[in-house]
Amino acid sequence: MSVEIQRLRDASKPDTPWKHWGPYLSERQWGTVREDYSEGGHAWDYFTHDQSRSRAYRWGEDGLAGISDAKQWLCFGIALWNGQDAILKERLFGLTNGEGNHGEDVKECYFYLDSTPTHSYMKYLYKYPYFYPYEDLVAQNRSRGRQDLEYELIDTGAFNENRYFDVFVEYAKEGPEDVLIQITVHNRGPEEKELHLLPTLWFRNRWAADKQNAGCRLALDASQGRNVIVTDDPRGGRHYLYAEPGVPVLFTENETNTQRIFGQENQKPNAKTGSTTSSSMDAPRL
Repeated sequence: MSVEIQRLRDASKPDTPWKHWGPYLSERQWGTVREDYSEGGHAWDYFTHDQSRSRAYRWGEDGLAGISDAKQWLCFGIALWNGQDAILKERLFGLTNGEGNHGEDVKECYFYLDSTPTHSYMKYLYKYPYFYPYEDLVAQNRSRGRQDLEYELIDTGAFNENRYFDVFVEYAKEGPEDVLIQITVHNRGPEEKELHLLPTLWFRNRWAADKQNAGCRLALDASQGRNVIVTDDPRGGRHYLYAEPGVPVLFTENETNTQRIFGQENQKPNAKTGSTTSSSMDAPRL
């Protein structure tokens, strides 16, 4: 009997929930029927990618190369910045139904390389260009008709001369509730380039719609030279994220930036932005 088969047999037991953590975090929650609160039911146009970095979701979350618990209460993913783009790469970019010549569509290069049935091991690859052509993708697809081919990321020349990063993310479970995370970045281009990597831990915003879910919080335990993020959730329990000592830790709230989205004053000072222009570079949702 293999070890994985034994894990599968144990997965149904309350004390060995091997499937509790897995690749359940969507990479694109925006622009779907899951987050459609529009009066007319226009799901594909109601919640755009441009809004996603500034708007808290209600029914789910999204992230890049991420995992979550089975109820998607606590999420982990990565955010990237190549030093040039105006926004952080936190989730897959794509077009709404009206922007794409063949309807809504994701414009990315990413690969699920491996996963066991219990998700005791998972491996993911994301290809991140030195410069991501957001505006070019929107403009070119919007100008094409239904009979034309779609304009994809590879058509933009973003990968010419291998000017991109390969970002590998691996997860390996020491136990059902103990997940080891390894992130490996390769610069495939001919020159040295900087890449900002922000591993990100956050709660899905359940409290805005249901006050019973209030009280979720993250805190830093830096005692004895440690670098540990402690999560407290009255309904989901306590978890810990361990990082190397000395790594800078940034916090913000997973709250809608009402100033940017609706032109209304923010109720909390640290709302979602996802922009690279603020003083803290907006570490997303930690």
